[in-house]
Amino acid sequence: MGARGDGERLIDGLSRLKYRLAVWVALGLIAISAVAYLIVYVVVLRPPPPARLTLAVQRYERLSGWADDSVAAAIPALLRSCAAFQRAPENGPLTSRAKDFDFGSVREWREPCAIAASLPPGDDTAARRFFETGFVPLLAGNNGVAEGLFTGYYEISLNGSRKRGGPFQTPLYKRPADPKRLSRAEIEDGALAGQGLELVWVDDPIDAFFLEIQGSGRVRLSEGGVLRVGYDGSNGQAYVPVGRLLLERGEIPREQVTMQAIRAWMKAHPKEGAALRRENPSFVFFREITGDGPLGAQRVALTPGRSLAVDRAFIPLGVPVWLEAQERFTGGVLRRLVIAQDTGGAIKGPVRGDLFWGHGKEAAEGAGAMNARGRYYLLLPRSIAARVMSGAVDPH
Repeated sequence: MGARGDGERLIDGLSRLKYRLAVWVALGLIAISAVAYLIVYVVVLRPPPPARLTLAVQRYERLSGWADDSVAAAIPALLRSCAAFQRAPENGPLTSRAKDFDFGSVREWREPCAIAASLPPGDDTAARRFFETGFVPLLAGNNGVAEGLFTGYYEISLNGSRKRGGPFQTPLYKRPADPKRLSRAEIEDGALAGQGLELVWVDDPIDAFFLEIQGSGRVRLSEGGVLRVGYDGSNGQAYVPVGRLLLERGEIPREQVTMQAIRAWMKAHPKEGAALRRENPSFVFFREITGDGPLGAQRVALTPGRSLAVDRAFIPLGVPVWLEAQERFTGGVLRRLVIAQDTGGAIKGPVRGDLFWGHGKEAAEGAGAMNARGRYYLLLPRSIAARVMSGAVDPH
């Protein structure tokens, strides 16, 4: 009995030890799994925080290229925004859309505007001194992340007619009374036909699609003359970048996703291109523009190379912006003073910009190839920056 009992007790002890080890291993695996899930949730699954503009006070010597830019070239653009301030109520806020900061009243912006109007034209030294003494640069960020995407746009050229006929079969529509009830597919299928909303008929649906992306264009009329058209709202549906779809499907390599490449693909695949365009439900409406143009969202004429489209939910129109961006594919660098004067359906977020290149072949090539990463700084009058600083981060 004794030897047999000791053996059984030993076996029982070993069984209990194995059981305890199994329990410990299982608990350990559970703990590891919980930690792993927590890491995956924090890094991958947890949704990002809501977009929020953050500002960090900087010094001009920290702005790369500030001393080399032709700063005076941005003054005419600034004065156009100043003219818009003159039309606004003096005691009203500069913007009621940007929600994260108080950007001051219209009256507070009129004083620096008056000084800008007195600057000698083309004098970079005087223009630089004007900003350095009267404005404070603040680095913009999205919840503290300063890097963002910067693209380009231009005033596109199209061929068209006031009347439908021959090659002119694609309409550019004026904004309907209820613009948000229809998708692109429904509009292309004729949902707005017969309502007198056709502004002009053009000969190329691809050109019409890219006009929506650019927001403004010149239509050479078969009857003679040129009709300038500009953005007049959208159907409010989500903008889906067709370039991203082509990239995901392996149709265009990442380093070649430019406006020109997308257009060429659509030309080479007309049926597939038409279907691809319908995958972007966003649709843009237009109005005729007279006088200088094209006009941005601030209703002032845009200045090639010096007007920037921004998200008005974060950045007020009319604010000077120092832009630092580097092309991802060509390695080119953009460092210049621009003015926030426009917006766009694809321009979303606190650090997102679209640079206006102008009109013509060079503008088309520059805008079509622009795909840059970078940052920008808002230049605010000192009286306004003093209030903003209480909520900004000063790295010095």
